[in-house]
Amino acid sequence: MSARSASVTVEFCGESHPVSAGEPLVIGREGRLTIDDNPYLHRHFLQVGDQASLWWLTNLGSRLTATVADEQGMLQAWLAPGARLPLVFDRTFVWFTAGGTTYEFEIVLDDPLFVPVAPTASDAGRTTIGRMTFTPDQKRLIVALCEQMLRRGTRGAGGIPTSAQAAARLGWQLTRFNRKLDNVCQKLARAGIRGLHGEPGRLAVNRRARLVEYALAARLVEHADLTMLDGSTSSRGL
Repeated sequence: MSARSASVTVEFCGESHPVSAGEPLVIGREGRLTIDDNPYLHRHFLQVGDQASLWWLTNLGSRLTATVADEQGMLQAWLAPGARLPLVFDRTFVWFTAGGTTYEFEIVLDDPLFVPVAPTASDAGRTTIGRMTFTPDQKRLIVALCEQMLRRGTRGAGGIPTSAQAAARLGWQLTRFNRKLDNVCQKLARAGIRGLHGEPGRLAVNRRARLVEYALAARLVEHADLTMLDGSTSSRGL
């Protein structure tokens, strides 16, 4: 397989955007694929293009990052400004956040280098990563933050609730929500997930955004988990 022989398509908001070899697709506020007029979004943020017989996703931005995963959520990468990642799977999913909005799109490669092995049905929906297990309240917190993205039928944009909004959705006091959010972020940070805890100057909205991106990429939550928001709130602490 070479970039010249493979076909690449970017799927966003129900629309398909084919990419041709030698004609990279720039994604951003003013790119060939205009995502949104969001002032927090770079004019030219991400690029899908070919080089050295491979297709690549490149971060052209100076401050925004992107979370990248394969279809099964078995591989996740954090694409920093200036970094690039080869596109080797048939379907690659990308999430990024600008301001209070998280965006999601899909890159489809018709002749992939690798085909990931799908997890068994018994593994779906588990709340354990390695040796780390989420409590029901922690899982509900993650679902509440991801609710808009999970309810959306197509890949596109979804808002991230403020801490106060998410706390109200769960029927919790804000102090309780913040305490549980700290615990979730600490658990993931100890597991090596970047951008969630202990970084000076990191705004709370950025931490929530990173948690949403990672939860979706790692398939920590899915649409069926939305029923967890309809149950009664737990009175127990962490």
